[in-house]
Amino acid sequence: MAGTEPIKIAILAMGGEGGGVLAEWILDLAEHNGYIAQTTSVPGVAQRTGATIYYVELYPRAQAERDGAMPVLALMPLPGDVDVVLASELMEAGRAVQRGLVTPDRTALIASTHRVYSIAEKIALGDGRADSASLITHAQRAAKHFVRFDMAQAAEQAGSVISAVLFGALAGTGVLPFSRSQFEATIARGGVGVKPSLQAFATGYERAAIDPDAQAPIEPVAPAAVAPDAAASRDPKIRALLERIDGGFPVSARGVLIEGARRVVDYQDPAYAQLYLDRLARIAALPAAGEPLLLQESARHLALWMSYEDTIRVAELKTRGSRFERVRGEVRVDDDQVLSIHEFMHPRLEEICDTLPAGLGRWLLGSGWPRRLAERFTHKGRVIATSSLRGFLLLYLVAGMKRWRRGTLRFGVENQRIERWLSQIVQAAALNPRLAVEVAQCQRLVKGYGDTHERGLRNFETVMAAVQRAGAALAPATVRELRDAALADEEGDQLRALLVRHALA
Repeated sequence: MAGTEPIKIAILAMGGEGGGVLAEWILDLAEHNGYIAQTTSVPGVAQRTGATIYYVELYPRAQAERDGAMPVLALMPLPGDVDVVLASELMEAGRAVQRGLVTPDRTALIASTHRVYSIAEKIALGDGRADSASLITHAQRAAKHFVRFDMAQAAEQAGSVISAVLFGALAGTGVLPFSRSQFEATIARGGVGVKPSLQAFATGYERAAIDPDAQAPIEPVAPAAVAPDAAASRDPKIRALLERIDGGFPVSARGVLIEGARRVVDYQDPAYAQLYLDRLARIAALPAAGEPLLLQESARHLALWMSYEDTIRVAELKTRGSRFERVRGEVRVDDDQVLSIHEFMHPRLEEICDTLPAGLGRWLLGSGWPRRLAERFTHKGRVIATSSLRGFLLLYLVAGMKRWRRGTLRFGVENQRIERWLSQIVQAAALNPRLAVEVAQCQRLVKGYGDTHERGLRNFETVMAAVQRAGAALAPATVRELRDAALADEEGDQLRALLVRHALA
């Protein structure tokens, strides 16, 4: 940063995180302390497919006066030519590294380690999340100086926004020729939210002063023992579930079973959780149960399948008090402010029929004009204000249908599918315990609702048919390969190609 070269700073931030405010603070800081400054921005795309890049260049005014000319400052960052990169989220730090904006001979990288998942990660059929530890490792190798910690959490604790924490971390690194008091004076000149911003700034400053190599990288956390809450364990039906898990299943699987039982109780009731344990007892009794992963993976995926998403579940989750409190906290609503929540809902006719009594739902799906008439009223989505009495009551009534869920068309269909899947696990276990584990994990293909659920179910049934045909000749690794191929694309092209290659089509 010596000589006549400008100081070059790139800021990668998502909407609502104050990237523009941060750029303006840096601009104001420089201009009040003897520098010529320029800022530009390249807007990103909505819905978390990209971030806005703010670019700032600073040049000493005294040097420009000695040169007798104004400097020509660039409008956008170039790979290998950036001094400081500030990223409001870990994936954005990874994007900066990928673009070549971060280099080991020059760049100070300042990034928050929290994650806001991208659209590509969310729509993946499997677990599409990027590995945070890998992102940190690559960023650490790419940068000359890497400051990282959870700045979103620090901002939340200070009642401020992440831009203030980033500004403090920038000051704490000492990579800019300005003092802490000059940084703080910049915030004070803004005149808005000064106190919480200064508090967030102080946290960022102090954390950045720590040697970044001494900061522990993100490590996988071993699952802790799961203890039921005291209120739940006082319920006789819940206590009976816990006693059955303690007395009838291996210690290695109890944590997963407790969480699975808790999930299905929340989804339906304790009797449904007893059915969950009945099904798992079949797996635990198998000669192959010595393979600990078999019971654990079966328990995990069975809980997910038994708590499938239907319109009743969606309505129940959207009307819970905890959800309203969470939304109020996320948007920072004051006690004297009114919060209005609008939901876009578009259940297809199939989802509506699934919620009806089995006979009625089956009749409507197969009918002529009644189905066409119903489709006229369901082909368009509608917006429901769940914060209004009318909208809330509408969804509350749908959620109240939970008590009749066992009689619905969807419940019967899903239970048949679950039983077939469990039977295939049992059959596979008789051949090879590892094969049974892979069959259990194939439930990952069945998720979501609507078209996503249909595509996943179609791929799942294709893989299960291949397993059934191949029998003992099928290697566990081949099932894993088929599952990964099914998760790779929604249309199943890679899966079909792999089936042909393995002569399983």
